[in-house]
This record gives sequence, structure tokens and C-alpha cells, in this order.
Amino acid sequence: MYALLDTIDSPEQLRQLDRKRLPELARELREFLIESVSQTGGHLSSNLGVVELTIALHYVFNTPEDNLVWDVGHQTYPHKILTGRRAAMSGLRKPNGIAGFPRRSESPYDTFGTGHSSTSISAALGMAVAARLNGADNRSVAIIGDGAMTAGMAFEALNNAGAMDTNLLVILNDNDMSISPNVGALNNYLAKLLSGKLYHRMWRSGEKVLGVVPPVLEFAKRAEEHVKGMMTPSTLFEEFGFNYIGPIDGHDLDTLVATLHNIRRLKGPQFLHVVTQKGHGFLPAEEDPGKFHGVGKFDPRNGDSVSAAGRKTYTQVFGEWLVDMAAQDERLIGITPAMSDGSGMNAFAEQYPDRFFDVGIAEQHALTFAAGLACDGMKPVVAIYSTFMQRAYDQLIHDIALQNLPVVFAIDRAGLVGADGPTHAGSFDLSYLRCIPNMLVMTPSDENECRQMLYTAFRHDGPSAVRYPRGSGPGINVQAGMQAIPIGRGEIRRQGERIAILAFGSMLKPALEAAEKLGATVANMKFVKPLDIELVLQLAENHELLVTIEENAIMGGAGAAVLETLQSSGKVVKTLCLGLPDEFIEHGDHETMLRNCGLSPEGIISAIEKKLT
Repeated sequence: MYALLDTIDSPEQLRQLDRKRLPELARELREFLIESVSQTGGHLSSNLGVVELTIALHYVFNTPEDNLVWDVGHQTYPHKILTGRRAAMSGLRKPNGIAGFPRRSESPYDTFGTGHSSTSISAALGMAVAARLNGADNRSVAIIGDGAMTAGMAFEALNNAGAMDTNLLVILNDNDMSISPNVGALNNYLAKLLSGKLYHRMWRSGEKVLGVVPPVLEFAKRAEEHVKGMMTPSTLFEEFGFNYIGPIDGHDLDTLVATLHNIRRLKGPQFLHVVTQKGHGFLPAEEDPGKFHGVGKFDPRNGDSVSAAGRKTYTQVFGEWLVDMAAQDERLIGITPAMSDGSGMNAFAEQYPDRFFDVGIAEQHALTFAAGLACDGMKPVVAIYSTFMQRAYDQLIHDIALQNLPVVFAIDRAGLVGADGPTHAGSFDLSYLRCIPNMLVMTPSDENECRQMLYTAFRHDGPSAVRYPRGSGPGINVQAGMQAIPIGRGEIRRQGERIAILAFGSMLKPALEAAEKLGATVANMKFVKPLDIELVLQLAENHELLVTIEENAIMGGAGAAVLETLQSSGKVVKTLCLGLPDEFIEHGDHETMLRNCGLSPEGIISAIEKKLT
């Protein structure tokens, strides 16, 4: 089907191709990518944008000896296809299939596991230093973009790398601007020149050579930094100590290959600015790259989704509450670290633009920014994924909880997240939140409870968190109004005998189903902190076995809070804690993942019956 692509199973085979055939390969690779992702779902726009860049990198560099470190990692589908995993793409993000992000255990070409942003420069610098210490001549390349340069970690790494005489190449994949006239023939020519041997030698010794190059003759009497500064946004990166080259057209294979060939021979830290277009080569994705950032199955002919519409998601519940709450209280400020769409904040951003702040991929800043707002009377609401909240743990403790500031955390993607796998799973938030003084931690069991808990958190005079899972809830209708719920109080949802199941959040539904067959009592605990101690002791007094169940790591989680309560009260009762095991859980279907963790109704029943025998 693909005359050229079907012959490429490794970069070694790619490097045997005549350079003139690379555009043909790019066309076939893009066609395969669209067809493949239309069947599996996944990230599309970002991958379409790096087809040519990926081909050029593997064509020029001696991978896997040379290290390619892809930032975020959701732009690595072309990389996977060219490194022997083309046939495996049909199992992308499926159980026992390949991951949607680089995995060191998956391929020697995946030199560093990613999923969170802005780690590439630090990791590639470490590899470059290791090569120098080992006396090796291999190269390390960090490919960063798609907003990842907004994170402080990227600039920390640039600052460190620029002070070292290390052979590191940083490629800025700039896909947030169109290919404007300045990224054309003249600039491409200049990039080749600035990466060439002659210029580099002269640059090192302070010579001025641009005057002999006809396309830039008018700059002959200017200093080289003025030439580069007038034609390129080089100043910032050269201040960090990098030799800046670009910007160049990231879809021009001839320019990419020629420039990378030159750069590979250079010594010291190099910075190549490449301009690409998200969704390039697929019109629906070009017109709406955000829609095709992460997609389900779609029709490759027109981009139309073929996924059935489901119930209202928790993300939608949050987005609707945020708009309604903002209408009632002008102190509400919405903050997100580059996840406006994923967190359901777009409607709020449109209606209240002066009160909406997307701070970029800067979770630490987001939290301390919120703290500053709270200090002066605002009511910040930070919409953040559970896995990304981990990146701002010090700010949560030091800047917010220690000062007992009224900041609301709407924590999305709590628990397992299906196809995105362990890099994006929210497996630990109950454990890392409940140990922090002053924190209020709530776990809604359905959509309406989520809305009421968000309102409760907003009214609370201190830091609070409402954590909810990805996707839809059990289908409970959401009340239009808002009513605060009693803090630290759970409720009995089913009365039974012998066994009491204490369910937290999303686990209430399978707990109720299991209880029907077991004849068990079920409590919707609602709060992890403060825990309803009175209810726990009451259930311990009247039941033979207490079972806690949560979609969070068992270690240090809600079940541990119950055990601590029993221990401190001196109450002796048989207990069983169910939750996520002490391991990173691989990607797959969410329902299957829960079943494998023993968190389906059948798994709960089996574990309880085993405990009672």
C-alpha cells in the first residue's frame, strides 16, 4: 500500500534512501499516520506537524547511538513508525499495545520516557555530559515545543546547558506561529550558512564573514550579532550561551537535512529554531488543531468523529459550575496551567476573559499566583490534572496550605486515565493531599455531588480540593442550584449486615453493586479530609468487617486514613483496604484496568469473600 514506507523498518534503512526520495516518504508517512490514528484515536495534530522533522533527524543522526529526547512525547508517532513499530500502531494505547508516549522499555530508540512537558533539555543535557565523561562522540538532541518552552524547567536547563561546553542540540519546534515570509528562502539559506563549518570557525574567533555572501550583502558592514538579530529572534537564546540558528521551515526537508548535517559537526550547545504547523497535511486538523490534538476514532476522509456521544462528563460539570459561580461572585478567578480546553474552562474564558488566566505549562507558578490573589481578597479556582498537580507540591504546601489561603483545586483526571497510561494517571493525589495540614479533600461520587462539593470548596475559608475522574459519571442529573454540604460528614447509602463498605468517590457505584450480592452496608464517605470519624467508629461497632475502596494508591490513601482512625481510637475490627496496587499501571481500557486492579463489583466481592474465609 505504501511503496516506500513499507520498506523502512529502521532508521538504518531510512539512511540508505536517496535524499531526493525523502519528500515521498513524508507523504506516505503522513497518510499512514492519519489512517492509523483514525482507527485507534490518540494525538494527531502534533504528530502531523513533525513528520518532516522526524525523518530529517533519523536521516542525519546515528540513532539510537545519538539520543533523541522528545518533549512531552505526544509528538512521537512518526518516530515510532520509523523505528520498527509501524505494525504495532494498530495497538496504540490499547492493552498490551505500544504506549502513546516514549517508553525506554519499549524501544532502544526511546531514550527517555516522557509524558509531562519541559523535561527534554534537562535529560538531553545529562546524556550529553555522560557522553563527554565516557569519552563518547554520540550526540544528544532535545526536541521541545507545543508550549513546553513556557515552563520554568526548560529555562533552568537552558541556563545550565549554556554554561557548559557540551555537545547538545536543542530544537525548538515552534508550531504556534504560521510560516511567515521571513521563514523562506533567504532565512533557510542563512540557517544553512550559520550552521556551516566556515561560519562557525569564524564565529568562534570573532571574525565577520557575512559580507561575502551575496544574499546578505547589504549587511556586509554590520556586526554578525546585528545580522542575526535583525533576521532572527536569536538574542534570548544566545544570552543563554547557545549558538542560535533559524528560524527555518520545518516542512522543508532539504533545508532540514542540510542544516542538521552542518549542526551535527559543530561543538558546544546549539539551538535550532524550526517552524512547523500543527495538523500539517490534513485540512481538518490544520483548520482546528485543538480539536485534533487528542482524538477518538474519526473518518480519515473528513475528520468527522465516529465516537458515540456519552453522558455529561465531570469536566463539563466543573465548567458549568465555574460559569455559574462566577456570575454570583466577582471575586472568582479561574486559573489553569495550559489546560483550558481539557479542564472545561473555555466557556468561562469567553464569558469572563478578565478573570481567566492561562499561565502556560507552569504549575508551580499557577499555585503561587493563586496564593497571591487569595492574599488580596480574590477567590482563585485552579483547574489542574491530578498528575500535573504533583509538579507543584512545594507551592501547595509552602505558599498555600501553610498560609491557610482559600484556593480551590478542581483536580481532574483523578484515578486511572485509560489510554494515556501511567504518565497521566492520577493515582496518588489522595495520598499526597491528606497529609497536608489545613487541606480539605473531597471525593464526589456522581455529577451532582461534584457540583455541590465545588460550591462547598468555594465557600470554605482555606485550601480545598475536589478530585474527580476522567470521563462521565454514573448519569445522575445535576441540580441547577448550589448547596453547601456539611464538611466532614458521610452518609449511609445502603444498610446491610456483617460487612461495611466505605466507598470514596468514583468507587461508590461498584461498591453498591457488590453490596447487593453481599448484603453489605455501604457508606458514601465523601470526605477524605476531614474524615467522618463518627461514621467510621459507628460502622466498626456494628460490623464484622470494614472494607475501604478508592481509585487511588492504597499506600497512604483514604483507606490508610480509616486505619489510622481505628488505631487512634483503640477500636479492633477486621479490615480490608482496596485500591490501586503499589505499581505503575499500564495503559488500556479504563474498565478493564479497574477490573485488573480488583475494583470491579466482581473483584470487590471476590476480595471480601476471601477475607472472610
